Amino acid sequence: MRIGIYPGSFDPLTNGHLDLIQRASKLFDHLIIAIVHSETKKSLLSMDRRKDLVSQSIQDLENVEVDTFRGLLVDFVKKRSGTAILRGLRAVSDFEFEFQLAVTNRKLCPEVETIFMMPNDSFTFLSSSIVKEIASLHGDVGQFVPPPIQKALLEAYSKD
Repeated sequence: MRIGIYPGSFDPLTNGHLDLIQRASKLFDHLIIAIVHSETKKSLLSMDRRKDLVSQSIQDLENVEVDTFRGLLVDFVKKRSGTAILRGLRAVSDFEFEFQLAVTNRKLCPEVETIFMMPNDSFTFLSSSIVKEIASLHGDVGQFVPPPIQKALLEAYSKD
C-alpha cells in the first residue's frame, strides 16, 4: 500500500494546500495530512482546532485522513508506515529550504522518498501567513480558504 504523508502546520489550511491534497489523493492509496506541533511557531489556531478544520475540509476524500504529531517527521512516517513525504513548492524561493529538509530526511530514513508537487498556478502566491494577515485586517479570505477555515478565521479575528 502506498501511504503518503503531507506534513505541515496548516495554520490555516489554504486552497493551495487543498489543491495538493486533492491531487495527491489520486497518487496514493492512502494520504495522511500530518499536522505538526511546532515549538518555534506561534499558531493562531490550536492543534485540535486545526485537525478538526482540516478534517471538515477534506471530508469528501475517502482515502485521506488527518493526524497530528510532535517530534521528528521521519519517526511519524515510520510509525504510520508511510512510503513518501509530500511537500509543496510554490516558487523557487521554497526550493532551497525544502531541498535541505528532503536531504536531511533521506539521511535519517533512506527508505522514505520525498515527492515535490507544485500547486495549481492560481495558488502559487498563496500562503497561510498571507491569509492570516488579510483576515486580521478583516479582509475577505473566502477565495483563499475552504468555508470552515473562513468561518474560523472570522471568529478568531472578530475579537480585534
